[in-house]
Amino acid sequence: MSILETNGVSKQYRMGEVTVDALAGVDFSAEEGEFIAVMGPSGSGKSTLLHLLGGLDQPTDGEVALAGRVLSDLSDNQVTITRRRKVGFVFQFFNLIPTLSAEENIALPLLIDGRRPREYRERVDRLLELVGLTERRHHKPDQLSGGEQQRVAIARALVTEPAIVLADEPTGNLDSRSGDDILKLLRQLCDELGQTIVTVTHDPRAASYADRIVFLKDGRIIDEMRLEGEKDATDILARLTELEL
Repeated sequence: MSILETNGVSKQYRMGEVTVDALAGVDFSAEEGEFIAVMGPSGSGKSTLLHLLGGLDQPTDGEVALAGRVLSDLSDNQVTITRRRKVGFVFQFFNLIPTLSAEENIALPLLIDGRRPREYRERVDRLLELVGLTERRHHKPDQLSGGEQQRVAIARALVTEPAIVLADEPTGNLDSRSGDDILKLLRQLCDELGQTIVTVTHDPRAASYADRIVFLKDGRIIDEMRLEGEKDATDILARLTELEL
């Protein structure tokens, strides 16, 4: 069952007298519990697609359906609520609140949604355990390593029990060891919790953790690659070379 779907999505931007086609007629879908990597060169439309999927921006043409709701049919307030409750975001630069502790950062989306602390205490505890930060719960971001901060960001993305997690270069600001730990955690979320994840990445090794790779070029999906059995970044690199990406 598709939890996320686009139908003929296009996005144009005006830059002075010039119209730029960031996306051109993209059809995309994500099944429940699927881990998808989106790859392509700079300017191919990867981040634009991610923003449209999460309701952070609106397409010029076409439709985006999230958890069975077509976003263009909703009011701005309804889109905001749907995004808040159905989508978890993980960014390259963590985007944690520096004055809040790890557990307070994780709980922040629930506070914004008007929920009471006693209603979410158990869930925050479970997430801290899941990402291996129970002993660091009271630490603020500047007291955590980059990898630990990204683990907090992932737990924050999961706290509302979203239909989908969207990750924009989640390992791009980490060393290779911390990056591998984050990728293993994302893979675990799919395998054990059935979490749907769509991540944008330029790294074949990061993409090798996915179930499927979507290749973008000039705002269009030009190919897909399903990963089964032993996953190898070498095969992905070969496909990128073949597609001239």
